[in-house]
Amino acid sequence: MKSTVVGSFPVELKESLSAKEKLLKVFGAYDPYKNAIKDCVISQLDAGIDIVSDGQVRGDMVSIFTEFIPGMKIEDGNTVIVSKIRKPVSEISVKDLQFAKNVIKDYYGGNIPDGKGIKGIITGPTTIIHSSRIESFYKNKEDAIIDLAHSLKVELDAIADKVSPVYIQIDEPFLSTGMVDMKVASEAIDILHEDLEIPLAMHVCGTLDNAFKDLSKFNVDILDMEFAGNDVNLGVLEKNSNLIHDKKIGFGCIDSSINELDDVDDVDDLVVKAINIVGKDNLLLDPDCGLRRAPKDIAFKKLQLINQIKDKYS
Repeated sequence: MKSTVVGSFPVELKESLSAKEKLLKVFGAYDPYKNAIKDCVISQLDAGIDIVSDGQVRGDMVSIFTEFIPGMKIEDGNTVIVSKIRKPVSEISVKDLQFAKNVIKDYYGGNIPDGKGIKGIITGPTTIIHSSRIESFYKNKEDAIIDLAHSLKVELDAIADKVSPVYIQIDEPFLSTGMVDMKVASEAIDILHEDLEIPLAMHVCGTLDNAFKDLSKFNVDILDMEFAGNDVNLGVLEKNSNLIHDKKIGFGCIDSSINELDDVDDVDDLVVKAINIVGKDNLLLDPDCGLRRAPKDIAFKKLQLINQIKDKYS
């Protein structure tokens, strides 16, 4: 049993700069997010997390990708599709992930232990398109989703080749809403998974009673879902556990919707139930969703609690 995060972590941008940083800022070479990435990674590692993220510090889960993709533009914080979606103009998250991985190496004295490391995270094509406004070119969302999948595949392959993460996670919260064509969403995941030599995970939050059977057929190695803040999904998992015999479960055991520490007995009880359903070797423990909105001290304690429970049953 391993521990991980869904992605985001509270961001604290550095206010007072060193002389070197001030000089870099004068020449436009200072990146205020590097320190935030480092702080996020070290916080996750200090809490005991096995597979960390870079903290997703640069913005919301949609625009951090769409601002680099031709055919899409950002207006007043929202993404608008203005022409055919094409390949990204540059790598999007590779440099941040490489930087974060070096932080992990330094943390462990130069060699990352087996079972530890970083994962790449990409917001899925279905969620991005359903979060965007189509202004021209596409008559339906489904064609845009497939074109965006081919575009994001370029980023996914770059992450796999240049970062060598433990696995790559696709965030698709819209798949629980009943608003999407699941066949098209599955085809988009197939595009992303093609020729990938490391595991692919898919995170879907929300209530999954109407979506789980479809999700179990998606071409992914790990299904990541929320269970702490959702009193339906555990029953759904238990009822349909025979459908996911070939997949591991990312098990959201911490409620990310509340800004207070979860009750340890409640978390323990939830994890025991999950172990009885799928077995501890098939579980990755994590929060229900990202922790960006939580105070940093609360987010840290939540991650510590996950690892307290993980260590108890490992």
